[in-house]
Amino acid sequence: MTKYKGSCHCGAVQFEVKTNEPLDPYFRCNCSLCSRKGAVMGEAAREDLMVTQGEELISTYTWNTGEAQHYFCKVCGIYTHHVMRGATDRIGINMACVEGVDVYAVGEVQVGGGKNLSLVKAPRSAA
Repeated sequence: MTKYKGSCHCGAVQFEVKTNEPLDPYFRCNCSLCSRKGAVMGEAAREDLMVTQGEELISTYTWNTGEAQHYFCKVCGIYTHHVMRGATDRIGINMACVEGVDVYAVGEVQVGGGKNLSLVKAPRSAA
């Protein structure tokens, strides 16, 4: 069993992922939300993630079908993890929040097809 520790930028929200599976291959999603945040994500079973501090400081953003749930620190605004659409027993983890991971050193990262799952059009850009 491997234990990964992570936190948001300000440290108010802290979490652990205890898993027997690797968090990679890392990926990015190209849905309208994830493409804006640009995070490099890992994946684990939802039950493997435990918020160890600051659960009351987490804000949840849900849109479109409401299936995916994106979690952010209310203090610093950093996205830490999300419940994955189409696989709600899985979570995506912001690897930049995980101790000891340098997301700039992981090389090429695959891009998922999240935009193909959307039931609504992406928000319009300001003119």
